[in-house]
Amino acid sequence: MRVEIWSDIACPWCYIGKARFEKGLAAFAHREDVEVVHRSFELNPNLPKGVTAPVIDTLAKKYGRTLDEARAMEEHVASNARSEGLEYRTEGRDSGNTFDIHRLLHLARERGRQNELLDLAYRANFAEERSVFDAETLVRLGVEAGLDEAEVKAVLADESAYADAVRAEEREAAELGANGVPFFVLDRRYGVSGGQPAEVFTQALEQAWQGRVLQPIGGAADTAAPACDADGTCEV
Repeated sequence: MRVEIWSDIACPWCYIGKARFEKGLAAFAHREDVEVVHRSFELNPNLPKGVTAPVIDTLAKKYGRTLDEARAMEEHVASNARSEGLEYRTEGRDSGNTFDIHRLLHLARERGRQNELLDLAYRANFAEERSVFDAETLVRLGVEAGLDEAEVKAVLADESAYADAVRAEEREAAELGANGVPFFVLDRRYGVSGGQPAEVFTQALEQAWQGRVLQPIGGAADTAAPACDADGTCEV
């Protein structure tokens, strides 16, 4: 059975949702028979490449909040991350265009290192003082994930490399009815949206395995869960 996960490295609920899904998968009896594929979804595709801004400032401006209120929003998300055993910095993080990261993740998928690169990118973005929006950092992350340095540099230097593949997956997400991430598609029949609790994912996997209808693709699981919308808005 294949599980496809649409996500964006800039989405905190994707970071949290991945950890929760993996806990749910670990409790699934047929976990060894599940193939997980991560697919592309940009929350802010119109952000100029190479331009970054502090996350706290971006949140304050987007929601019309004070900087202290924006910090409180980040701390709420951080508490959810930490409850899953994830590190999360509420200060010193940047926001920016993630298209190059998605292109590099396609290379990593072809080389069998996609999950490794995704974990490193999430950690760099949310837990470490490393910006994932510059080429030098992406090269280092690619090498740490086990990719060939020259190949990583070649992909980043060629803006057309994997660009069509990223756009195709984003169109596919829209066709499936995904208007936010994380978005999980089980066996191309059932959909679960948002950073659901681990037990919800276990139940979804069991029901998909048994062939029972959980939810049509494009819908959400019965329990509402926080997510990031296509306009870049993230629930807190």
